Amino acid sequence: MKGVIFNLLEEAVVLEHGPDTWTDLIDATGVDGAFTSLGSYPDETLLALVDTAAAATGKTPSDVLRWFGAAAMPLLAERYGVFFTGHSGARSFILSVNEIIHPEVRKLYSGAGCPHFQFSTDAEGAMIIGYQSPRRLCALAEGFILGAAAHYGEQVTITHLACMLDGSPLCRIRVRWVE
Repeated sequence: MKGVIFNLLEEAVVLEHGPDTWTDLIDATGVDGAFTSLGSYPDETLLALVDTAAAATGKTPSDVLRWFGAAAMPLLAERYGVFFTGHSGARSFILSVNEIIHPEVRKLYSGAGCPHFQFSTDAEGAMIIGYQSPRRLCALAEGFILGAAAHYGEQVTITHLACMLDGSPLCRIRVRWVE
C-alpha cells in the first residue's frame, strides 16, 4: 500500500483526535510510523492500525475504515483539487474513478494497486458499484463515497448488497441519493 494512504490516515486522526492519539495508535500497534507518500508498505500495516483503532474505540474495523474514507475526502480535495473540478456532484466524480483518477494515481505513485469498479444503475436510479480488490477494503470505498457526497453537499444512503468478506467474488454497493 502506498504511503500516501498512511499520510492521509495520520492527518485525519490528528485533525479529529489530536497528535497524541496518532502517536498512541502507532505505539499501540507497534509499527514504525514513518511513512513517506511515495513509499510502499505492507497492507498488513494499515490493517493493524485499523484493528488497533477499532479496539481502542469499541468500533468495528469496517467502521474505522468507513470513518477514514469519509475523513480523507476533504484532504484529497485539498491536495488533488484537479480531480474534483468539473464535476457537478458526487455521481459524476465517482464515475471518474476508473478512467481519470486511478490512472493518474498510478502515474503519481508507481506501483499503486488501485481497486477496480464497475458501475450500473438500478430501476430506481440508484448507482450500483461493483468493487474488486485483493485488499477487500470495501468499507474504505464506502467511506470515500460518503466523503465525496459530503464534498458536493449531497447525502447518500449506502447498502452493501454482496461482500467479498462474506465469500462473494466482488462487493456490490448500492448508492442512493437522498433528495
